Amino acid sequence: MKTGVIKADLYDPLINRSFGEMAEHYGCLIDPARALKPKDKPRVERPVPYVRDSFFAGRSEEFADLYAMQADAVRWCIEVANKRQCRPLDRVAPQAVFNTEEATALLALPTAPFELASWNRAKVGPDIHVKVGKALYSVPWRHIGHEVDAREGYRVVEIFFEGELIKTHLRIERGKQTDPADYPPEKIAFFMRTPAWCRHRAAELGPNVTSVVASLMELNALYRLRQAQGVVGLAEKYGPGRLDAACRRAINAGDPVYRTIKGILVAGTENGDSPEQLAPSAPAHLHGPEALFDLPGAVS
Repeated sequence: MKTGVIKADLYDPLINRSFGEMAEHYGCLIDPARALKPKDKPRVERPVPYVRDSFFAGRSEEFADLYAMQADAVRWCIEVANKRQCRPLDRVAPQAVFNTEEATALLALPTAPFELASWNRAKVGPDIHVKVGKALYSVPWRHIGHEVDAREGYRVVEIFFEGELIKTHLRIERGKQTDPADYPPEKIAFFMRTPAWCRHRAAELGPNVTSVVASLMELNALYRLRQAQGVVGLAEKYGPGRLDAACRRAINAGDPVYRTIKGILVAGTENGDSPEQLAPSAPAHLHGPEALFDLPGAVS
């Protein structure tokens, strides 16, 4: 059956991974019989019609639910099946054989219950996440583009690459589970630039930068965090002095946002006399119509 053997093979059958985990948990050996050879396992095949004819057949009432059927099956095993005179056992009751020969050979049950898990194979996307069930889970960035095996249990999701465990997440029903440590180093540095970091860095760059960042963080701080990160990041290219001057001009113009501050720095007008001129002036080759046609020899 596919729940046990995914692909039959006389020498190396492919076992269902969840079924294999259950056998390992209980200390059992999986030894598949040959495909389409019921006589390889007669003691497994023969009880099936016996259970059908003795337990299920001739019942006048239906089971109320699964639990009721299971309880009645246990009763039937104890009172009927295990007490019958079994011909393959020389007319000895199965319960008697179990008590004298098999009970002492059984292993003790594991202390922890078996956790049934599902396995699936997935490819790590460019955003370092793999899809398991209805949720996305991050894996270390080095595995981008590779196929991994994901084990989804009741509580945790484990992700393996070439048989090695590379990531463990708490299981969620849907959504995205991300560990920032799975991003490349440069991305980790970006995510570490929190609102508190932006305020601290702005204080190092100047009072006007501090004022701009404070205004950005005043409302919807997380939504405007990227803009604040961009403002303090301009210091790397233009220097703290120019950035603070550009922030002063943007504040005076009543538009202290990233786009305006960057435009002032690109135009080099952070120290200009005209605070209203916040965008670069027209290129030198653009002229008005009078100057364009005021050429020597031109006919007016």
